[in-house]
This record gives sequence, structure tokens and C-alpha cells, in this order.
Amino acid sequence: MNSTTSTNETLSIYSKMKFLIPTIIGAMLFLIPLPVGADGQWLVLIAVMADAVLAWTEPIIVELLVAVLLFSGVASLLATVAKPEWLVRSKLHPLFVVHPIWLVIRLVGAAFAAMVYFQWGPAFLLSEFTGGEVLTNLLPTLAVWTFIMGMLLPLLVDYGLMEWLGTMANKVMRPLFQLPGRASVDSVASWMGNNMVSILITIDQYENGYYSKKESAVIVTNFTITSIGFALIIASLLQLEQMFLPFYATVLVGVFVAAVICPRIPPLSWMKNEYYEPVGKQIKEEAPTDTSTFSWAWTKAVAKADGAEKPTNIVKKGVYNAVDIWLGMLPIVMAIGTLALIIAEFTSFFQWISYPLVPVLEWMQVPEAAQAAPALLVGFADMFLPAILASGIESELTRFVVGAVSLTQLIYLSEIGVMLIRSKIPVNFWQLLALFIIRTIITLPIVVLIAHFIVF
Repeated sequence: MNSTTSTNETLSIYSKMKFLIPTIIGAMLFLIPLPVGADGQWLVLIAVMADAVLAWTEPIIVELLVAVLLFSGVASLLATVAKPEWLVRSKLHPLFVVHPIWLVIRLVGAAFAAMVYFQWGPAFLLSEFTGGEVLTNLLPTLAVWTFIMGMLLPLLVDYGLMEWLGTMANKVMRPLFQLPGRASVDSVASWMGNNMVSILITIDQYENGYYSKKESAVIVTNFTITSIGFALIIASLLQLEQMFLPFYATVLVGVFVAAVICPRIPPLSWMKNEYYEPVGKQIKEEAPTDTSTFSWAWTKAVAKADGAEKPTNIVKKGVYNAVDIWLGMLPIVMAIGTLALIIAEFTSFFQWISYPLVPVLEWMQVPEAAQAAPALLVGFADMFLPAILASGIESELTRFVVGAVSLTQLIYLSEIGVMLIRSKIPVNFWQLLALFIIRTIITLPIVVLIAHFIVF
């Protein structure tokens, strides 16, 4: 055996291990649920890690986040106005020098955080259901998940798992949902872990040329499925634990039907299959005619792993992305999320706009239609609000309908909507609103029909 052959074989074995080891670790962390704890609850390990970090940082995390938001606002103001030369030339430039609109939002987010923390300001801002909810519940969860994701996401996207599973699933995902096979990873990660995982994966894949504008928009508005764990929380709030399996199965049916229909109608059908301009198209999942799908998937995965950056560079990039989210996204969630919750909690806006829905629900024979209608629309502001509003409804069938529909709507402004608007994925507020309404129109009759059969 000559030295060239030996080197090639060694490189091949090294490349295969470079694909297999991170991929197995990534799948165990993100995609495969395991029985955890004394009660044997099935969770993915990244969720266990996030819960542990949240518990460990609970005494200080709110104070830390207030400091981060104040630093983001003040530093962005100074940097955007003064534009010091050293910062303009630095890689930190995009973190602090921002568009005036985003600067104002950062300052508003910093002000809201300080006012809520120090309990200074109007009651509608300081309420536990508005500013208090965002600062003490939503932001800590978002901060911890995004930091952990920044560190561990490369195990999913940089070492070949997306290439392998994408090629294997392409023949199913493309005809059904008009998506590349790798979109199945986003959906499974969301289903098993957290819908923020799916959003962050999709943003990463779009910015690296693996999803087109249309594909990324379709994924983030149709496949960010709320996790089994969150669905169980909603079922508990609505006193539906005893029928959780048919409840969640109904959600999955509604999500599936909407995912088939939505990419084929406006506004998603109007979007172009163009790729992020700075990188262009980087994806090729179709196997050559003389190669099996499995063989091509393996070849693509190993090649991706072999070309991956050094772990130190990947860690640096992960830290940078996490800091970018903390400085850029958290203030936006604090500002826009709080305003959305104020509108939902302290105005009659959602009640007014839900009046046309009342006769529709009555025609569908949904009891307590006047109470259910606002709960079916308020989810656009925040994912918890439908369950909170519907928890006092007496009819079990109506609580079932509200809970299931709210989980099929997927688009929640206080969290996912803010993440999308801030990202480079070309989805704006009005498109998100239109898609929320469309998903409601599609899934409501499906959920009601199933509910009449299984809820007595």
C-alpha cells in the first residue's frame, strides 16, 4: 500500500468520524427524547440543559437581563450617533450601529425593562400579564435558549446532519410542502424541543444559502410547531390533560393540512425562490441518476463534515451570534412584546375585531362563542393568551377548540414574530398577520369537526 492510498483512507475514516460523532451528539441533544427525572417525562437533552441553566441563574437572570438591555440601548445610542472610527472598522460594528428605527426600539426596550424592574410607571406596563410577563418569564427563557443554541447549533448544521437527513427526506418534503428535505430537521427539532430552535436553524440555513427566500418563509410560518411539552402546559391550563393524546393529534392534523395549503396560496406563493444574495445557492439534495439516495446522502454529509471549520472558530461564531441576539433581539421582544400584551390585556381591540367570528362559531355549534372568539385571535400577540382567556370557559369542547387552534396558528408576535421581523428572512409584519388569519381559517373547521367527534 503506497503512502497516497494510506493517506486517502485515513482521511476518509477521519471524515466519516467527523460526521458521525457530532451528528450522533447533535441528534441526542436536539431530536431524540429520553425519559428524564423521577416522573419519567420524555424530553430532549437540550431542554433539560435549558431548564437546568434557568434554575441555576434564577436568582440573578432578571437583573442580568435588565443590565444587558440598558447596555444595549445606551451603547447603541452612542455608537449610532458618534460612529467612532475604531468601531466602524471593527467586527462589533453591526452589533451597535443600527438603523434609527431599531435604535428607538432598543431604547424603548431598555426603558420598559428598567421601569418594570424598579416598579416605576403605569400599572398597565408593570402588570404581571404585560411587562412583568415579558421580563420575568419570556426574556429569561429566550436568553437561555438562544445562548445554548448559539453554542450547540453547529452540531446540527455544520457537520453533515442537515445534508444526510435532507437528502433522505427530499422526496417527501418537496412534493408535499415544496421544501428541501433538510426542512424536516427544523420541524423535528421544534416538535421535540422548542419552536425557537426551529426559527434559529432556519435563519442560519437561509443566511448560509441552503433555503431560498420562499422556503425559509414557508418553514418559519408553517413548521415552527409548538413542542409536546408546551402543548401539555396549554392542555393543563385548559383542564384537558385527560385527553392530551387526541388533543395533540388534532393539533398535528391541523398543522399538516395548513402546511400543505399555505405554500400554494398568497402571500407565500408570491415569494421568489431566490437565495440570500451575499452567499447564493449552496444546496443540492437531489441524488445523481447513477447513485442511490442513501449513498448520495452519505457522500454529501461526509463532505460537509470534512469541510467544517475548526471547533474554535465555530465556538467564536456561536458566541458572536448569541451576543447579537442578546443585544439586538431581547430589547425588541421587551418593547414590542410588552406593547402587544398591553393591547391584548388592557384594551378591547381583540374583542372588537372578533365580533364577526361569533356567528361563525355559533354556526359551527361551538358553545360560549362570544367568549371563545377573542381567545381565537389574541394568540397573535402571545402564545399563552388564548389559554389564559379560555381557562374560564365552562364548555370542555370550546376549551378544546381554543387550545388546539391556538397551537396550530404558530405565529406569535411577542416571540416568534419579533425574531422573524429582526432576521434577514424576508417576512414583514403584514405578511405574518395575513398568515395568522389564513392559518386560523384553515385549521378552525378541522379542529371543530374533530372536537365534535371526541369531546362529549
